[in-house]
Amino acid sequence: MRTRWTAQTGSCVLALFLFVTACGDRSSEPASSVAKTIPQSGAPRISIIQAPAAVRDRVRIDRVAAQVVPEVVTAPGEVALDLKQVAQITSRIEGQVVKIHVQLGDRVKSGQPLAAIGSLQFDQLVEEYLVSKAQVDVAENSFRRTEKLRAEDIVSERKLIEDKGRYLETKAKFQHVREKLLNMGMTADELHQLEHGSHMEGHRYTLISPIAGTVVAQHIVRGQGVAPGKELFEIVDTSWVWVFANLSIEQARKFKEGDVGTILPKGGEPVTAPLTYLAPVADESTRTIRVRFEVANQQQRLKPREYVDVQLLIPSPPTLAIPVSAVTTADNVRGVFVQRETGYAFVPIEVGREGGGWVEVRKGLTAGEQVVVDGVFDLKNVLLKEHIESGEGG
Repeated sequence: MRTRWTAQTGSCVLALFLFVTACGDRSSEPASSVAKTIPQSGAPRISIIQAPAAVRDRVRIDRVAAQVVPEVVTAPGEVALDLKQVAQITSRIEGQVVKIHVQLGDRVKSGQPLAAIGSLQFDQLVEEYLVSKAQVDVAENSFRRTEKLRAEDIVSERKLIEDKGRYLETKAKFQHVREKLLNMGMTADELHQLEHGSHMEGHRYTLISPIAGTVVAQHIVRGQGVAPGKELFEIVDTSWVWVFANLSIEQARKFKEGDVGTILPKGGEPVTAPLTYLAPVADESTRTIRVRFEVANQQQRLKPREYVDVQLLIPSPPTLAIPVSAVTTADNVRGVFVQRETGYAFVPIEVGREGGGWVEVRKGLTAGEQVVVDGVFDLKNVLLKEHIESGEGG
């Protein structure tokens, strides 16, 4: 009758096999010390396994060599709006909303009209503009005429100075009113039309967007009265965002502005970004240093107020290392599969630091050896199967 082997039975057989092969004739040594440590001198006697062709096709080999294994610092972070890409739209004058051009969620361009506000104050400012324009034209004509007369010594120098001063004064007033109207949303073409009389009565103060972005807040409706300084719209551009995290003081000392970190959103693709700010003062309650990354977010993958993880790498001198994918565990023994001339051998190793996809090898391997980095799971199954079958045969 054939014995039915389970996964637990296979593990037991594999442990026994590793114990026997590692010990050789030293049967008096404790099993635990042999199974989990690397001999100080000489390599343990390891069996060679043969892999079927289908398994060998999935195997990929890499040579053991010196690699930089960076120390990885990981901290929780939070996505925030880039304050350079935020605009709160307020009215500069008192009035009443006549028309709304956009609504919540709309994408807007820089300079795009948002709302029109009817205002008596605005009408008075338009009137002041037209009066000041007429005054500056008169003052300029008078000054130019006096210049010619003074050149012919017909008028006095004092007259020339007085006319020039009057012209400059009226010109300054006109420019001041003009700037006010431009800041309220009127264009140079509209002001030109005002100067030539081709305009309608009852002018409107137009709110415009200073940036391109999305309308994320709207606090007005048609017919509503507005006052100066009251927020009417909020527009944000999330094509760039900030990511904040807190590091211990000891960790923060290892980094500087310009270092590159990796942002790891939950369920999303990693994003690299430069470190642009380290707080010069530690937080009073947590004694940590606040750091900030500026992250390109054109695909809108990161959402402000979303929690993420932040990783920073501390480079270190090259050391003997292998890819993390090469390391596996067989019955509590950590090791790798090494390619030999006649097959693959499972070799126990002692590992150190891990980072950047690499793991430091402290004992068990030498530079130049060929380790399996892909197909490790398949070889482990073959190893387990051979041990089970050898146990059945005994």
